[in-house]
Amino acid sequence: MNDLEGLAPAQIERISKARERVIDSIGKNMDLYGITLSIGHLYGYMYFNEGPVTLDELSRTMGMSKTSMSTGVRTLLDLKMIDKVWGKGTRKDLFEVEPDWYRNFSDYFSIKWRKAVEGNMTALAKSLEEIKQMQSDYADDAAVMKLLATDQVKIDEAIKYYRWLLKLIEALETGKIFELIPKEE
Repeated sequence: MNDLEGLAPAQIERISKARERVIDSIGKNMDLYGITLSIGHLYGYMYFNEGPVTLDELSRTMGMSKTSMSTGVRTLLDLKMIDKVWGKGTRKDLFEVEPDWYRNFSDYFSIKWRKAVEGNMTALAKSLEEIKQMQSDYADDAAVMKLLATDQVKIDEAIKYYRWLLKLIEALETGKIFELIPKEE
């Protein structure tokens, strides 16, 4: 992580200060979305690095344990924000940031939203099954049937929303979202 090599100390200090402001901003932004500040900082450090890095290099640069680095790297890999890459002449794992912030956004929200949608759709389907069973069990009780019908309408509306959200997720995953909202060049 030494792309500042060969620069004067004053230059290094100014560039480092500007980078650290951005890195801190990245960390705080990612913290808003449920990623720890330290993992956000890890991404930020990797973003400014020229080329792939090892866990050891990250650990030294950030002053954190290799175990913490490993956890952070695994999280960023799972979110597709970094990639594991091959490096000639090294046996250590190398990691490189995915610099496309549009892709990072799309991948992050697709992964998080898809997981949430699947869990919610399962819960809604189970509740609909229970409602149908209760409609059979209490067919002669008008008050219960009215309540169950109202609940079924609400659940059906929720299902429509989640189907719409799945379409949004698909648009993010396929990149079709950028046809509607183009990337800035």
